[in-house]
Amino acid sequence: MQKIIPHLWFATQAKEAAAFYVSAFGGDSKVTHSSVLKNTPSGDCDIVSFDLRGYSFMAISAGPYFKINPSISFMLNFDPSMDKDVRKNLDALWEKLSDGGTPLMPLQKYDFSERYGWIKDKYGVTWQLILTNPSGEPRPFIIPSLMFTQDGFGKANEAIDLYTSIFKNSKRGTTAPYPPAMKQKPGTLMFADFMLEGQWFAAMDGAGEHKFAFNEAISLLVQCDTQEEIDHYWKLSAVPEAEQCGWLKDKYGVSWQVTSVMLQDIMKSGDQDKVNRITQAFLKMKKFDLATLKKAAENMK
Repeated sequence: MQKIIPHLWFATQAKEAAAFYVSAFGGDSKVTHSSVLKNTPSGDCDIVSFDLRGYSFMAISAGPYFKINPSISFMLNFDPSMDKDVRKNLDALWEKLSDGGTPLMPLQKYDFSERYGWIKDKYGVTWQLILTNPSGEPRPFIIPSLMFTQDGFGKANEAIDLYTSIFKNSKRGTTAPYPPAMKQKPGTLMFADFMLEGQWFAAMDGAGEHKFAFNEAISLLVQCDTQEEIDHYWKLSAVPEAEQCGWLKDKYGVSWQVTSVMLQDIMKSGDQDKVNRITQAFLKMKKFDLATLKKAAENMK
């Protein structure tokens, strides 16, 4: 089971966007589940689970409250040692994601890669496509990448320390500070990657002026089996006013959802009455209380 799942917030386009990504990525990509959360503060909300080449995402249509920006993007690693047509396939996916999209960095050769580009697709999600160096420890195809900007600039290294201290099966990978010639604040990271719960993530300090920062539009959903796990990961919370329905914000502004595997299973069960009951129960909560959610699911007082 993928422990940490990127969660995308759209105004109305969750199902449409999921279908677009599944078509663009191809292979074994697929929509795995779709359901409706009824009578929420945003009205009735479509929620969709989908896999892109074996990596799980979720998306929700819940109103125009948050706008996706490049503070969390997704690196796509095209490894020549694993694909003889890697450059052709990189260019093909770039073309598909470019349909209605906007390049943030053009697809071309850079000092760090023979082929790299950063594209914002027509739904606002940003993807970094890179032809990787096959030497060293292999990395997965999809890696969420966090960019620390504004008040968070210079805190990527500190954030990695926090995350790897809280999550299990964690470690650091590559750490590349900005070189002195770029005259950035000492300790700022040009690039780093790290593992949480066996999954790879990347981070960087975004040098220069950026008009965006982390928000709720892309959150990281943590699936928990027990109340003890939920309590443990709730240590990430640093903004009490942001705590709602299992959502929290950490000290760097990154939004997390600390949720329950049981809740996800109910959402996928097809039992709309049970889904409605458990939805009304968790809407009243900040941190999830599994005992109360179980009673709601079974319609117990």
